[in-house]
Amino acid sequence: MSSDDLVEIRRSIESHERRISNLENMMKEGPTGLTKALSIKEFMIEKQPTKDLDKTAVAGYYLEHYRNVSPFNIRDLVDLFGEAREPIPNNINDAVNKNIEKGLIMESKQKKDKKKTWTLTATGERIVENGFKKDK
Repeated sequence: MSSDDLVEIRRSIESHERRISNLENMMKEGPTGLTKALSIKEFMIEKQPTKDLDKTAVAGYYLEHYRNVSPFNIRDLVDLFGEAREPIPNNINDAVNKNIEKGLIMESKQKKDKKKTWTLTATGERIVENGFKKDK
């Protein structure tokens, strides 16, 4: 088994652990475990991203944490912007690439519909959760 295979297995396990943790948290929230879903529009309003770069990171976070879509591809992002009724960045690929440069998003080895896929990094998750404020 190659080191690439081990990395991919580790990513898969981490993704499953996040999903299980989310399910466990839902069960703690009430007797039925049901809560109202937070829409992408509400999430965008809550996080208040101002630049296309930040909006793209927020969309990636929402896909991973609220839709359990990981890794995500360009189609997932475009569809989510449409659902949020937010303008799609003029060059969404550039926004993704700049987030990669900043260390907020990383490319996944998986393909989805024959397209590149990405996931948020731990830093990307933390920055979105902090509303793009500097760490203290």
